[in-house]
Formats: sequence, structure tokens, C-alpha cells
Amino acid sequence: MTIPIALTIAGSDSSGGAGIQADLKTFAACGVYGASVIAALTAQNTQGVNAIHQVPADFITAQIDAVFSDLDVRAVKVGMVSQRPAIEAIVAGLDRWAKGNVVVDPVMVATSGDRLLAPDAVDAVRTMLIPRAVLITPNLPEAAALLDAPLATREGDLIEQGKRLLALGCGAVLLKGGHGEGVESKDYLIREEGVVTLAAPRIATRNTHGTGCSLSSAIAAGLAKGETLETAVREAKAYITAAIAAADRLNVGHGHGPVHHFYAFDRTPR
Repeated sequence: MTIPIALTIAGSDSSGGAGIQADLKTFAACGVYGASVIAALTAQNTQGVNAIHQVPADFITAQIDAVFSDLDVRAVKVGMVSQRPAIEAIVAGLDRWAKGNVVVDPVMVATSGDRLLAPDAVDAVRTMLIPRAVLITPNLPEAAALLDAPLATREGDLIEQGKRLLALGCGAVLLKGGHGEGVESKDYLIREEGVVTLAAPRIATRNTHGTGCSLSSAIAAGLAKGETLETAVREAKAYITAAIAAADRLNVGHGHGPVHHFYAFDRTPR
């Protein structure tokens, strides 16, 4: 039996809680082999992003070709890609290798509040990357930014924004409600055939660093294993909810700590 392989194309997080590092941890926790293409390097920790170093587009291309020419990649997660040339290189690589099952997490702002996406790259995400995706996973601020619209607060407005994002050409939209209010955290899976609401208890913790990265990676892991999109989304939602619930066990850093990717394997006394 060959282990399923998923690829993350994203930025590196030096503190290990988000980006490439979170993606690879999530892949491992979900039972798939993880490969990576680093599109940017960040100097960051749980308190913020201090610097970003862009990886040249030709080197992103070299990484993509190296992975796809050798590994049987079944799903791709695209995360933090902050410059237009990088986006162009990624889209060209996906097309060149005819890769499907692309999950796009349109990362724009870190948990700490630091902006990660250059303004001139927003249009490239909207017009080039989103149409290539089987699923996009924006949170409420990201959805508003992609649509140049006010932040949605009511359920009807959220779903309407999700439908507008769907019209940009992706296969489905998972609009994440973690930035909302109420006792439940509701996500909305929006497809042409309808809307599925996914609810989980809202967990009171500041340790949510890497939540979005990990959710989208868990979905890609499910797709790599051959699951349907809805099953992959449901299982990923359950995974990240449990990882957030266990986050306070880690006590990492002085700011927004990471979620507990390996909560299911944790043998430390409690």
C-alpha cells in the first residue's frame, strides 16, 4: 500500500505554528505524506511577523517541478503567497502538471494582525488562483477583502458573499465563521447544489495560531486519501476543533500560541 501524498505551497513560519510547518504537521496527523514548496520565508513568532523574505518565482517553479516530476501528489494546498509573480509561477506549475484537488487558503492577515498579502497580489488571487481551486477557505475578513465588500455579520450576508466568491470560478467555498460571535463557530460550505452549515462549539482560547492553515491542510489530506469534498471538510472541521480545544496544553510562546496538531497522540499527564 502506498501512502497518499499531499503538497503544501505556502510560506514558512519560523515559530512552527502556521504556514508550511503547520501544514506538514497536519498532513502527518491526518495520515498522509507531506511535501512542500516554500513560496516565502517569514521571521515570526506567536506575537507577530517581523520580516518576510520572498522566494524568487523561478525557484518556486523549480520546487514545483522537482516535486511533481517524482511524487504522486493527490492534493495540493496553497496558502500564503504574497506576491503576484509567485502566484503566476504556481498557477503555471499546476497547469503544466495538470494537478487537481487544489485547496486555496487565501491568507491575507496573520492571527497577530500582520498583513501578509501585497495589495497588488489580491487581484491575482482573485482572477488566477481562485478559478484553479476545487475549494477556497476564506475567513470573514478575507472574503470581504476579496470582494471589496463590508465585513459580513449576518448569516444571510455571509452566504451571499460565499455565493459571490463561488462565481469567481472555484468549485466550492468554505466560508469560515471563526471571526464571528455566538456560542457556536459556524462554517458554510457553499456549492452550486446548495449550502451546508457546519457548527462546532466556540472555544475560549487565545491559542489559535495556524488555525486556518491547518484546516485547509486537513481538507487537502482528506482529498489526497480519496474522500469526497464534503467528507474531507467535515473531518477537517472535527480535527481542527479538537486541535483548538487542546491548544492550551502546549503553552508555547507569549502571544497567540499554536493549536495542538498532535492532540490525538499526546501522552503528557493532564
